[in-house]
Amino acid sequence: MGKISYMRLKGSQNLRLRLLLSTLSSTPILIEDIRVDATWPGPLSHEVSLLRLLEKVSDDCHVEINETGTKLKYKPGIVMGGKPLTIRLNGITNDSKDPSVDTFKSATLPMLKRFGVPPEGLELKIESRGVPPHGGGEIILSIPIVQDSLKAISWIDEGMVKRIRGISFSTRVSVQFENTMIHAARGILNHLLPDVYIFTDHKAGPQAGKSPGYGITLVAETTSGCFISADTAVSYASGKEDGMDDEENKELSPPEDVGEQITSMLLGEIEQGGVVDSTHQGLLFLLCALCPQDVSKVRVGQLVPHGIEVLRHIRDFLGVKFVIKPDPSTMTVILKCVGCGLKNLSRKIS
Repeated sequence: MGKISYMRLKGSQNLRLRLLLSTLSSTPILIEDIRVDATWPGPLSHEVSLLRLLEKVSDDCHVEINETGTKLKYKPGIVMGGKPLTIRLNGITNDSKDPSVDTFKSATLPMLKRFGVPPEGLELKIESRGVPPHGGGEIILSIPIVQDSLKAISWIDEGMVKRIRGISFSTRVSVQFENTMIHAARGILNHLLPDVYIFTDHKAGPQAGKSPGYGITLVAETTSGCFISADTAVSYASGKEDGMDDEENKELSPPEDVGEQITSMLLGEIEQGGVVDSTHQGLLFLLCALCPQDVSKVRVGQLVPHGIEVLRHIRDFLGVKFVIKPDPSTMTVILKCVGCGLKNLSRKIS
């Protein structure tokens, strides 16, 4: 067996993205200086969980972390196929940092269908909710196997907003918090269009997780089938890794303010233009890059920092470069690329 050649990287930034692209491109990586100056150096718990997941779904995957945790060697294996992937995930389902499970269900899954992911068996089920600091949420995610490859798309018409749907949730607080958020959001949205409906999802007992909190997700559907989302959650801050600090005693933001703020965020995303919201830019670019060797063309609003980082990593790992052309008439950006032609080599042979 020959000597393995590793792509050398530094720092903890975009660690999850690097592990994903390493797996998809079969590129071994060596990451050094992972939070070397932090109180608790090395990968965080959710990053370690991702490594364990990659080991579970891959054949011949190898992970090596040094004693201090600041150096990681990852040699990807072959992702095993043959049947749908169904996984039960535990932890935080809603917070103010990452897209919520509701956004994933309402906006992310429909986007996957556009690229050829089979709709049959594509599902996310929320068993219980969990907010920071202690989580306690649980979901079941099912993803069908793509038989051959994704399909290249031309997706530049964002259309006009025809309806807005949403869901509010509350855990270990009064259900009245949800009603207040919904009333505040509808107070703005109903002046703009009549088709607005926001569901409630009050959790109690074991389904409410381990921490009190509440939040709301709004999704605007357009006439061309785009889903523009915005979400947030309010809970007690998680404090430091080694214990809770004074933020544990802070009061939660008023639900009326939360409803107004999330509505303003959604309207801002719609105003930016594009076929996806800013949160989904990175995933959109990645899906385009993984398509067959054909041209994909998409329109987004202003490029966000994470989207730019994804473009750089796609270039480094997959060798795919995007042509970026601003559209001054709409203040949007059109991106084109030829996919890398990734195929499912592990599909079940019929």
